[in-house]
Amino acid sequence: MGLPKKLVAETLGTAWLIIGGVGAAVFAGAYPEFGIGFLGVSLAFGLAVVTGAFAFGHVSGAHFNPAVTLGLTAAGRFDWKHAVPYIIAQVVGGLIGAWVIYEICTGKAGFDVTKGFASNGFGEHSPGGYSMHAVFLAEAVLTFFFVTLILHITGNDLSAGLAPLPIGLTLALLCLVAIPISNGSFNPARSTATALFQGGWPVDQLWLFWVAPIAGGIAAGIFDRLCVKCCGGGCCGGKCH
Repeated sequence: MGLPKKLVAETLGTAWLIIGGVGAAVFAGAYPEFGIGFLGVSLAFGLAVVTGAFAFGHVSGAHFNPAVTLGLTAAGRFDWKHAVPYIIAQVVGGLIGAWVIYEICTGKAGFDVTKGFASNGFGEHSPGGYSMHAVFLAEAVLTFFFVTLILHITGNDLSAGLAPLPIGLTLALLCLVAIPISNGSFNPARSTATALFQGGWPVDQLWLFWVAPIAGGIAAGIFDRLCVKCCGGGCCGGKCH
């Protein structure tokens, strides 16, 4: 399938991830009496990935995340020359999704985007008041496991067809852990989308939500490649995948 079609799929899939996940956080996360809370928002992100991956996975692989793209690239599972176009498409998709949410929000009297748009943050802007170091560690380590699990799930012939389901459940679990810490990113496109619409401190802190997830994703890709090489040498019985 041609690259343009893949980029459209990545754009639409990332937009859907933002509308489904961030939209749930903005509209329903803390609704006065019927808020869905951390559990509901986490499930919304997971469901957005599951449905988006089933819809677009056969076209683009359903990365929807620069950290996933670079992790797959580092693992030798994705072509380097397509990485930058994919990342651009993901950022554009994220911005489209955030724009849709923003436009809906402006239909409510008294809406002020500067007071909150599900942006990611650390220090005083962390939901639980976690430091920059703690947030960086959480985002990097959790992204490492997220990408590692994606690599192993999609590398298993028995589970590849149903891969969106365990991958979506994994993202939901990560969000349950990380929403109190950083509002849960693991995805530079997601963080960029909300930061640019909210402005102010989210933009100032955005660097962390690029560096930490990408570091975790690339580390997962390198680990996977080393594991494959190890298996090829027989030191783990050829059962890494």
